[in-house]
Amino acid sequence: MGYASSKIQYGMLLRKFSELSTRVFPPGFFLLPLLVLFGTLFVGGPASGQAVDTDPLNRNPAVVEAFQHFYIMDYDGALARFNKIQAEHPSDPIATDYVLYVTLFKELFRLDLLDTTFYANDGFLVGHNPIVEDPKMRDQINALSGKAFDQANTQLEKNANDVNALFARGWARSLEACYLGMVERSYTGSLRLALGARNDHQRVLDLDPNYVDAKMVVGIYQYVVGSLPFTFKLLIGIAGIHGSKATGLAMLQDAGARGVITSVESRTALMLFLRREGRPQEALNIAQGLAKQYPRDFLFALEVANLLNSEGQGAQAIAVSRGIINDAKKPGYFPSVHLELAYFALGDSYRGQKQYAEAAEAYREGAYLPTTSAELKRRCLLAAGEVYDLMNQRDKAVAEYQAVIDAGNDSAQADQARKFQRAAYTGR
Repeated sequence: MGYASSKIQYGMLLRKFSELSTRVFPPGFFLLPLLVLFGTLFVGGPASGQAVDTDPLNRNPAVVEAFQHFYIMDYDGALARFNKIQAEHPSDPIATDYVLYVTLFKELFRLDLLDTTFYANDGFLVGHNPIVEDPKMRDQINALSGKAFDQANTQLEKNANDVNALFARGWARSLEACYLGMVERSYTGSLRLALGARNDHQRVLDLDPNYVDAKMVVGIYQYVVGSLPFTFKLLIGIAGIHGSKATGLAMLQDAGARGVITSVESRTALMLFLRREGRPQEALNIAQGLAKQYPRDFLFALEVANLLNSEGQGAQAIAVSRGIINDAKKPGYFPSVHLELAYFALGDSYRGQKQYAEAAEAYREGAYLPTTSAELKRRCLLAAGEVYDLMNQRDKAVAEYQAVIDAGNDSAQADQARKFQRAAYTGR
């Protein structure tokens, strides 16, 4: 599952987090927990017929069925099935991970944190637009993570080389890292957990190179470290920390092709990195393949629209966004949907085509849906004000900027709105 002008600018995301990380960590290290998140936005489920090693439970038909409900964002259906599986395997950490996984992403979706256009937003980085977390959900996620961690450690006390326990512990760490980074903005804690996840999964691969699922987290680590500035790589190399972009991409490609429960998530991480490497068509091909594979997954369809628009294919992006909106009107087509995200994407696409009146209409439609979060409402209203300024409709623009301020005076969008009330937005 989440940008300047709310386009999917993965390169900008990397730069933004690198800039912020220099205040505490060397450039690039700050990315690790967030890239673990992007590697888990769209999970892949058990792949059949793969000659790779994995926890036997991952190929259990009941687990396969539960993941199928998750693929279409039927969170309640998936959770009910995984809870049953956990009850049948009460001491198995991977069974606890399943429940943790769905619980976490159901909550992230509720909070609008699976919208990838969110993450280049300056407010996300500097602490504006704080997320109002649900204490009950926080406690539940922490309890599940702790339980999976303890269960894995119990198994590892009996056999330190238990690859299934190591993988389950690493997965629990990566999921908790997502919650800490995205909801609580605890980046130091998130980084620590993400690095721990990498260490667990590297150990899995050291013991069993055919445990392909472990290549996802390790591949992300390899790519990120390999992307660091040369002088810094020399420095951390003294401490035994090494990485390679080529190795990372290769590991993600293998996990995407042969992974049992990380196939789709590895392709998603690969899509992000290909964008950064200046290979946008390959990234778009991956997104379109995922959307074709899971057409009732609202987020996959939305990702295609955002990627098309960010690559200058605005007319196609408009068509895809319109298609999402039309599909959402079909009863039960999308088990989970935040239609305001599709309207926001539609507004961006119209804006890129300089169809400003249509853009303003789409932004305002998204702003006032009953499911629209406060943060996204402000983004919609701010964008509407900007396009009204571009149409030289200054009175309407000022009214939208005031609506942004009224919707959250102490927010990044309100800061921008006050700026544009003083001087009209010009697109620069």
